[in-house]
This record gives sequence, C-alpha cells and structure tokens, in this order.
Amino acid sequence: MRSVSAFLHSLAAPTLLSTALAFPLFSPFSPFSAFTNAATPSVFADEVPEGAAARVEFVAFDGTSQRYFERLPENFDPNRPTTLLIALHGHGSDGAQIFLGKYAEFNALLDVAAKRGTIVVSPDYRDRTSWMGPSAEQDVAQIIEEQQDKRNIKSVVISGASMGGSSALTFAVRRPNLIDGVISINGTANHLEYENFQDAISTSFGGSKAEVPLEYKNRSAEYFPERLIDKPSAFTLGGRDEIVPPDSAKRLAETLQKIGGDVLLLYRPEGGHSTSYDDVRAAADFVFDALEKAETPSNDAK
Repeated sequence: MRSVSAFLHSLAAPTLLSTALAFPLFSPFSPFSAFTNAATPSVFADEVPEGAAARVEFVAFDGTSQRYFERLPENFDPNRPTTLLIALHGHGSDGAQIFLGKYAEFNALLDVAAKRGTIVVSPDYRDRTSWMGPSAEQDVAQIIEEQQDKRNIKSVVISGASMGGSSALTFAVRRPNLIDGVISINGTANHLEYENFQDAISTSFGGSKAEVPLEYKNRSAEYFPERLIDKPSAFTLGGRDEIVPPDSAKRLAETLQKIGGDVLLLYRPEGGHSTSYDDVRAAADFVFDALEKAETPSNDAK
C-alpha cells in the first residue's frame, strides 16, 4: 500500500516538463551555457532546503575545482554496506536540481533512496549542458571511486532524467566496471541519431558528428547492449517526446530483453518529455529489488 508521503508527492510534485517555464534554465529553449573546465556558480544551490543535501567541492583529474551534492541516509553508518545512487541533472541545470523538491522524477528517486538507506550523490558533471562528455565522465568516475575508498559501497546505481537519463546510459556503457544498475528517465541511447542540443553536445564531445563520429558512437549505449546485460536496468519513456525522442532507448531496452537482460521498460505511448512519480518509483524499486535479490544467497547456495 502506498504511503501518504508518496501519494502527496504524486499529486503535488510537477514533472520536469511542467516546470520548464517556471525554471527556464531547464527549458529546451534556454540558451546554452558555455562549457567550462571549472565549477560554475550553482543555479539552484540557494534553493536547496536546509539539510536536504551537502555541497562538496573536489579537485578533478585536470586540477580544476568541481562540485557535487550529497545526501547521506538517516542514521548513516560508514562501515555498513550501502548502495550509492548517482542522480544526474537535466540540461541547463546542475547537481542541486535533484534536491529542490520540485520535480516528481527526482522526488521519487529520493524517496526510494530514503526507504532503502541509500547514499545519493548528484554531480554537476562538469557543466550544465555536458551530456556526459569526456570530462564529465572522468568527474563521475572520480566521485564513485572516492566514495568507494571512504565508505563501504556494495553497489552503484546511476540514474537521471532527460540529459541525465541519456548520460546515465552513456556512463554505464563507458564505465561498466563502476556501475551495477541503471535508471534512465526520458533519455536517448543514440547520439548519432539524436538531433537536439547539438551546439552543447559538440562542445562537450569535442566536435560535431561529422568531425568526431566515433565519439558520438562510443557515447551511444544502443551500440553496446552487452555492457548492460548483467546490470538491472529500467527505462521510462514517452511516445510523444520530441525533446528527447524515445526510439533509441526503447530499442535498447527491447534488445536487452531479447538477450537476457534484467529490464523494466515503462513506455507510455501518449506520454511526452516527463515521467510520473509512480513510474519513476516503480523503475527505481525494480532496479534496487533486482540488486538485493542478487546479493541474497539462494537456498541452493546455503
């Protein structure tokens, strides 16, 4: 039975698309920010409720100062085995976005994490419009490795919405050794066919599709389903999404199902560029349940 908190979230929390006009930095029509090699001022840091997350600065691989936001579970014990949830923000925003309490998609992720005693880390991943280019990939890998060094991390789940949903898939196939599960919300799995936000993506990827086509292929999860086959994965997609069309992610999910992957595909034919609280919660629960099942010894092994 759903909790009162979950029910209120589903009624009150807007989706990423419904808040685009209220928060224009997430709007698909907002200007691109310049891709930078240093942490830019946070868009939403001052709006993060007190106690919702801590801001953490770190020195990245190239000597620049970068940032992520972190929430530890209640009664956190650093020695207890814990899952790490990486939550990736959308285009035009930054790591603070996940903790604002204004987006149904992120509220669902946070509620599942709280229920399961999970650490949540939301990186800036280098820029507000990075789409998981090489520098962003390095930053996220460094954050995961540092979390693993200082805490007892038993598994890592990467998630995100829109640009973040696309970037979660990219990172999972680029660094499969660091990831145990994937939650992709309204993301693309094929940068060679994706046509929106090309100015930002070409800046992040180091050139256009015509100039560096292999970079676009290598960051397209659809070409590497075998790297996800051992990772429970959940996809939420809207059939009428024109901002990040669902076709490639849907194909990837269906391919994973055919080759034996543990996959949940929540495809809403009439949906747009947003996912309901309930669908994201179902997606997150699916991935966490699958990981917990894998960690539990079977009767045969006892």
